[in-house]
Amino acid sequence: MMKTAGNLLKPWFSARSFSSEIFVTRLSGYTTNEELIEMFSPFGVVTQARLIKDPKTQRPKGFGFVKFESEVDAEKALKAMNGRIVRGRLIFVEIAKTTGPGEDATC
Repeated sequence: MMKTAGNLLKPWFSARSFSSEIFVTRLSGYTTNEELIEMFSPFGVVTQARLIKDPKTQRPKGFGFVKFESEVDAEKALKAMNGRIVRGRLIFVEIAKTTGPGEDATC
């Protein structure tokens, strides 16, 4: 049985479900939560911004999460900020992956 191209090719965005939370990487170690909110608030209402910190030093590890009021705002922020230079660093933005209870987030 032969598969047609129509069955094999689907637009990348149809398989991708958007969430209202984005994951931001390659941030400066001097970035603050307040700066993260300020950086992403032009795209919509930011309900939460959190930088992941080293437990021993309490310094940011260079990545964090920004949660928006709507998925549309998160998508706008992703499209506008992914690949931008912020504080001299090229940052990457993607939709945050969610895991259920007992699931391994490293997969």
